Amino acid sequence: MSDTVSLTPEAADDVERLYEFVVERALAAHGLPDFEMAERALQAIKDGLATLRTSPFTCRKAGSSPFLRELVIPFGHSGYVALFEIVDPETVWIVAVRHQREDDYR
Repeated sequence: MSDTVSLTPEAADDVERLYEFVVERALAAHGLPDFEMAERALQAIKDGLATLRTSPFTCRKAGSSPFLRELVIPFGHSGYVALFEIVDPETVWIVAVRHQREDDYR
């Protein structure tokens, strides 16, 4: 069981970028930013990451290391994917977060 689930600075930047994308997409489509939708997306990401405190090994492997894994976070018609590393039994580091329709992690 992991006591600490933390975001690297790069992953924190990813979450901020994804939030801004939701706001800007609504602004372009409807002329108004949709902060409510962006907050719901942010909450979905937070809720998904919180599950890593109890069950990080249930997520799919992301490479040859058994400690590098991906968490799929559903939201709307698609969702997000978080790349994370299990450092030790108490520590998980979120390395990157992307939308499922993005090409790949940066």
